[in-house]
Amino acid sequence: MALARWAATVGGYTMGSRVLGFLRDILIASVLGAGPVADAFFVAFKLPNFLRRLFAEGAFNAAFVPLFAGTLERDGREAAKSFAEDVLTVLLWTLLVLVIAAQVVMPWLVQVLAPGFADEPGKLDLTVQLTRLTFPYILLISLVSLLGGVLNSLYRFAAVAATPILLNLCLIGALLGLARWTETPGHALAVGVTVGGIIQFVWLIVAARRAGMSLRLRWPRLTPGVRRLLILAAPAALGAGVAQINLVVDIIIASLLPPGSVSFLYYADRVNQLPLGVVGVAVGTALLPLLSRQLRAGDADDAANSLNRAIEMALLLAIPAAVALVVIASPVIAVLFERGAFGVAESDATAGALIAYAAGLPAFVLIKVLVPGYFARQDTRTPVRIAVLCLVVNVALNLALMGPLAHVGIALATTLAGWLNVGLLAAGLARRGYLKPDRRLRRRLPRMIAASAGMAVVLWALALALEMALETGGMRIAALAALVAAGLVAYGALAIVSGVVSVGEMRALLARRQGQDPGQDRGRG
Repeated sequence: MALARWAATVGGYTMGSRVLGFLRDILIASVLGAGPVADAFFVAFKLPNFLRRLFAEGAFNAAFVPLFAGTLERDGREAAKSFAEDVLTVLLWTLLVLVIAAQVVMPWLVQVLAPGFADEPGKLDLTVQLTRLTFPYILLISLVSLLGGVLNSLYRFAAVAATPILLNLCLIGALLGLARWTETPGHALAVGVTVGGIIQFVWLIVAARRAGMSLRLRWPRLTPGVRRLLILAAPAALGAGVAQINLVVDIIIASLLPPGSVSFLYYADRVNQLPLGVVGVAVGTALLPLLSRQLRAGDADDAANSLNRAIEMALLLAIPAAVALVVIASPVIAVLFERGAFGVAESDATAGALIAYAAGLPAFVLIKVLVPGYFARQDTRTPVRIAVLCLVVNVALNLALMGPLAHVGIALATTLAGWLNVGLLAAGLARRGYLKPDRRLRRRLPRMIAASAGMAVVLWALALALEMALETGGMRIAALAALVAAGLVAYGALAIVSGVVSVGEMRALLARRQGQDPGQDRGRG
């Protein structure tokens, strides 16, 4: 169906972005390791990167897309364009004031974000400098998010999905070309963040113009549509971004732990973000405008079917990805990052955090899929209540686990809070009749788990067989590639044999890639 094709488009570009992101992080790990400059940059990058995930992949689109898509479906392109222009103007001036104010209060803001840095001479001041350089990205990425919401509502996903690639290219270029001219490599990376935001914004301006949606700046007006957006956006930011808010809480508490803890969590989260971005973000991005239009057209049955297929599609990849990351966390981290300033001790510490994060990967993916079920119906109250509860639980678990487990306890707390979030979101949708797992989903879910368990056995045995190769410099990358390929083949074979997917569905997917659309499958199988 079209959802699969759109998710594949977003997922493909996201995969490209994640690969470049790994190259970027390999360079950062080699140059900065897990030292004070790395900790400072990761905190400085956390705030705009947090808002990138929150806005570009979650909350802003969760509030804006249903309103824009509904206006587009009901009143046509001109009315939708007028609404987008009103939002653009209000957003621009509001965020401009926010950026200026933040520059003034940055020392106090950083102390809130990383209170533990004040105990290390010079580390807090360095973090303030870097955060001042990265903070304008918030303005730029928010405007990018608005343009992205417009394009996604028109089912033009490619240009939006490609924007993170541009950011990664800018950061790689800054580290390789600018670092020699700046006080520290962290300063070069911070400049690269804001330059990347400028390039992303220009990229989507051009894409929107080609789509016939060239937006103009107007005089700021709080129209009824803008007021409705503001009412929806505030709780949506917390509801859709609870996983990201939990990660920010992790950073605050990690700053109180021994040096390097912030970096360990960052590198582990980056690896965990690969399947989360390719699967969860891709499916959620494609699902929200589809649900919004189906519900606006009164197609409740189609909306229920779309939600079931989105859950199935997400778990089909998220479950084996989580299992694989748990089983081979150590070789993955060692091969990707262990070089230069990043040694064996850093690898071991990061691998522990990755295992804890990976255990929650299916939950983080399902949050991306379930939240649109609320936002497409313009219900932001329920997710925000759930989000507040999960934040409280996350903080309590952080404080309880940081003593015995250090930074690994922080990652584990995030995972446990994520699973609680999924359970409450699913229960709320089911109670209202919006989530009704059909026969196909109920039949395939246990088979996905069984196929993933079989893959885990293959990975464990092969990792033991390749242990020497995974520790040998020139052979490490080839050995890890062989390990990953074996896991993919094992899961694919077991999925076909057990009936998780069928040969006919693969043929249908190929047909869609060739431009055909065999129609939606309403729960058969």
